[in-house]
Amino acid sequence: MKIIITGASGVLGSAIRKAFESASGKGYEVTYMSHSQSGNGLVPLDLTDSAKVEELFVSKNPDWVIHCAAERRPDVAAKDPEAARKLNASVPAYLATLSKKLNFTLTYISTDYVFDGKNPPYKPSSPTNPLNLYGITKRDGEDAALGVDGAKVMVLRIPVLYGPIPSGKNSESAINILLDIVKDQSGKTYKMDHYAVRFPTNVLDIGKFLEKISGSLADVPRIVHYSANEVFTKYEMCQIYGKILNLPITHITPDATEPSGDSAASRPKDCHLDTSETEAYLEKHGLGDLGTCRFEEWWTQFLAAGK
Repeated sequence: MKIIITGASGVLGSAIRKAFESASGKGYEVTYMSHSQSGNGLVPLDLTDSAKVEELFVSKNPDWVIHCAAERRPDVAAKDPEAARKLNASVPAYLATLSKKLNFTLTYISTDYVFDGKNPPYKPSSPTNPLNLYGITKRDGEDAALGVDGAKVMVLRIPVLYGPIPSGKNSESAINILLDIVKDQSGKTYKMDHYAVRFPTNVLDIGKFLEKISGSLADVPRIVHYSANEVFTKYEMCQIYGKILNLPITHITPDATEPSGDSAASRPKDCHLDTSETEAYLEKHGLGDLGTCRFEEWWTQFLAAGK
């Protein structure tokens, strides 16, 4: 099976890479693409350069393209809407046209932020209503990719992510960065969201899930939800980090205030993804369960290993 992974140098992309590289003996031929990095087996490519994208895809002749590359930071997307729309909506639309032309399956990684957080849990068929520009661009990317008649497209919606970070910069994950805040015992104080609830999901689990379904793509639903089901506010995650590290978090103040005005757009209260249809799909194909790890247990082991 020939596979292309875009955004392969990122937190999620590198975890998916690890899953396929760990599945020795299955005959995967994987191309790892990155816009900003090279070396370590990464193929540099600007996904907004349609001609170069098609040239590479034709040469690789993939069976499956897993599209991780995106502008994933809501604040950055808001500051440069045009660039966010190009990467999050126009690129997947073009990849879907290539999917039809070259006959590969396209998996477009999307987000729980396509929902407004007011009526959880959300099924794949639930109406979308994104509150911020980031969510809007990802929803538009979904619609554009799924709207290409004859293309084989799977939209994979996921929540906020955590896990190993190749660069070592915790700022690359909205969850990992909380670890730095807990460790900051310098006297600086922080106000931490205790209003919106999150369902943090490990990137390694998503990688294993994608590798696991590689043999049943012909029957995969057009929209798939994958999420861990433990629920925390960001403040509660800080409490867990403090417990694991045996550090006080008196410098972190919980903020349970319901946002109003412009700030409400960035903080939907509860975008819980209903994974029952994904679980049914896995059961149908004898692929086991979702395979999500426990948040505190994973972090305890990871931090004990000195990561």
